[in-house]
Amino acid sequence: MQFILYIIGQYLYYHINNLSLQLISLFLGYFFCTIICSIPKETGDWGLITALLIVGINETMSALIYSYKKYENNIIVKTINGIKIGIIYGLFVDSFKLGS
Repeated sequence: MQFILYIIGQYLYYHINNLSLQLISLFLGYFFCTIICSIPKETGDWGLITALLIVGINETMSALIYSYKKYENNIIVKTINGIKIGIIYGLFVDSFKLGS
């Protein structure tokens, strides 16, 4: 019985740590997007070009990562994916801020 509780505890510990790492990477991506999009806005017309570069780099990274099946369960790849999702989410939030 104690062994089963140990296995369940380890399983939950791994998933809670994985969830917290994914949330941190998501927020970090949003923070990076805010920084990356705010700096060129100060100069004027660079917002669209910056967004285009961010999405282009993001799609290129996705194509490289998802073309290999051996990287599917890697924790570093999952963290990078969380950062990419945060960056894209930040772009959507910035576009809604500009539209209102």
